[in-house]
Amino acid sequence: MRRFQTPLLLLALSLAAAAPPAFAVPGGEIGTLPTGRYQCERQDDATGLVSIRIPEGDFRVRASSSYAAEGKRGSYLLTGDHMVMTSGPFEGRAFRRASYGSLREIGSSGEPGKVRCVLGMRVMP
Repeated sequence: MRRFQTPLLLLALSLAAAAPPAFAVPGGEIGTLPTGRYQCERQDDATGLVSIRIPEGDFRVRASSSYAAEGKRGSYLLTGDHMVMTSGPFEGRAFRRASYGSLREIGSSGEPGKVRCVLGMRVMP
């Protein structure tokens, strides 16, 4: 009976190796943001040409999926181009990654909001 187990085990292992990689979470691969200080601003008119700084919304991305704001630390989760702050002073705040160093806040309705945060100065973690 033992001689039938080996071919079945080899078949199962070869099928598992040929399978496409699975994502850890829905929404894409888990990643991290570039470290540095993100400065936030709100669009003030319909054209998007005028913006108002919101310094109380600023945060600093640190190493290992963490951020700091208001003198406190928190963590974030980046999956694909969606980022959500999972703990800390801005827990629940969500963004869509617009480019390498630019985030657009997502409103409660799930639509892009008027607040964007841009990487102002890169710093070492």
